[in-house]
Amino acid sequence: MNSASQTVLSGLRPTGRIHLGNYFGAVRNWVRLQDLYDCYYFIADWHALTSDYADTSRITNATFEATADLLAAGLDPAKSTIFVQSEVKEHAELHLILSMVTPLPWLERVPTFKDQQAQLEDKDLNTYGFLGYPLLQTADIIIYRANFVPVGEDQESHLELSREIVRRFNRFYGDVFPEPLPLATTTPKVPGLDGRKMSKSYGNTIPLTASADDIRALVMTMFTDPERIRRKDPGRPDVCNLFQFHKLFSNDETIARVDRECRAAEIGCVDDKKLLAEIMIESLRPVREKREQIDRDPSIVWDVLRDGNRKARERAQETMQLVRDAVKINYSGLQ
Repeated sequence: MNSASQTVLSGLRPTGRIHLGNYFGAVRNWVRLQDLYDCYYFIADWHALTSDYADTSRITNATFEATADLLAAGLDPAKSTIFVQSEVKEHAELHLILSMVTPLPWLERVPTFKDQQAQLEDKDLNTYGFLGYPLLQTADIIIYRANFVPVGEDQESHLELSREIVRRFNRFYGDVFPEPLPLATTTPKVPGLDGRKMSKSYGNTIPLTASADDIRALVMTMFTDPERIRRKDPGRPDVCNLFQFHKLFSNDETIARVDRECRAAEIGCVDDKKLLAEIMIESLRPVREKREQIDRDPSIVWDVLRDGNRKARERAQETMQLVRDAVKINYSGLQ
């Protein structure tokens, strides 16, 4: 089987505009994969309910914003199926069937279950939806009979659970699903403005499609080497946020020059921030211009999703026909 006939599945929660952490951590790789595989990429709006069920007012707009940024970043609806999770009801049907065969302790042992409960103490997460979201995640993957899922280290336990569920289902009902394998890729760590991991929950992000003025303003707030107090003090690029972003955006010559001049105190943090901001602005210009085009014609997003929803439903319906036949609860042929 060549890679073009194999399927890749991935998705993201609708939290609004995509930031640079999302882009370098996942989306840039999605763009590359669509030239190699049959790719399905979705906005996981049902998953947003697992933690934000008390206020759903922002989900629809956040879905638009995320999709628009995905298109601006290079996802091509001619190459990939781009859709909204809740528009393919078969996800929910398969999730229900999987819930009948999945032992409860399997869900309770997922490491991120207790970790996220501890991190989101302000929300009541004692719900089945939160406990069962790895099971819905499994349905998301296997309903497209995906061969591969691009994952980071924090998602590997979820994918292993998905494989266990597939093995259990197939043992009961026959070989309906392939076991989804992780698609390992090297993803750079993207620090936030304050040096921690870039995350909207920390309020330390740079949006992928930020304006030039916003990029300049945000870069000027970046934390730098805490031991470089005066302009004449030599810097330590290895511990400075600015240098991590140079590695993402600058060419080798600029990286080498900034490294040398920073260590020799030949360039100050303010001047380096100005240099970095202009490099980032120019690098992100094509993405920003594409997003501006979409904002002038929002129907671009809705047309892509409408077509993607249809394609995803067709694939999901094929799978559910196989599932109903395997489980022997298919009454479509009865009068």
